[in-house]
Amino acid sequence: MINDMGRSRVRAIRRRSGYSCDAIGGGCVTARERADLADIATFLAGFARFQEKYFSGDESLFARLRQGQNPRALVISCCDSRADPGILMGAGPGDIFVVRNVANLVPPYRNGAEMPGIRADIEFAVKSLNVEHIIILGHSDCGGIRALMQGEGTTAGNYEFIGTWVNIAREARERVLRELADQPQAVQARACGQAAIALSLENLMSFPWIRERVGAGTLALHGWYFDLDAGELLTYSAETGKFATLVPKPQRSDEAGSDVIAG
Repeated sequence: MINDMGRSRVRAIRRRSGYSCDAIGGGCVTARERADLADIATFLAGFARFQEKYFSGDESLFARLRQGQNPRALVISCCDSRADPGILMGAGPGDIFVVRNVANLVPPYRNGAEMPGIRADIEFAVKSLNVEHIIILGHSDCGGIRALMQGEGTTAGNYEFIGTWVNIAREARERVLRELADQPQAVQARACGQAAIALSLENLMSFPWIRERVGAGTLALHGWYFDLDAGELLTYSAETGKFATLVPKPQRSDEAGSDVIAG
């Protein structure tokens, strides 16, 4: 909880964010800059709350984190603002090592890649941080998956880079179009999003040092799917090739009450 002094700091930052001299560097800003700063006043106030929680009293957590990070899991998630892994998983500072990209995709291993990109992130998490889990976290209503299903990367599209990127999962798209050709687009997109997670898990296993650790039992791979509509978390089973509910939607209090009455 934020004490009275903390609340005063938050209010002060909000006020200063609209002034001609900002709260960050103390320099004078233009009217446009004042407007822009006012737009992000909520974020500045959020940082003030973060300071109040971790740097205004018990600083033991960051005293430890300043010595280095030791996250137990690498989370590869989508860039979508509605599916922040830290928020969804209730993670605190230092808990998870996060890599985010469009549609939470993992390309196959390729030694000597000119632009290693996410491969470098994965390598650092596995080799340097020795994470024990890699979680691929996808979600419903993904714009990247929608672009893939609409042919971005295979036909003339609207984007310069997205098509090339989502084309990593073209096998998932082809499978869905082949097996679910008569289904509505929403069903196809959901199936493609989940198939892309399974494909990325396969691609992870193409990394020799991941395959070695999985075989030794020191690293576990997980494929999760956040259903924005139901508020549920699904998990992928390599044995069945299907997704099943891992964390079901919580029962509403009024539903729970009706069950008690009915019983």
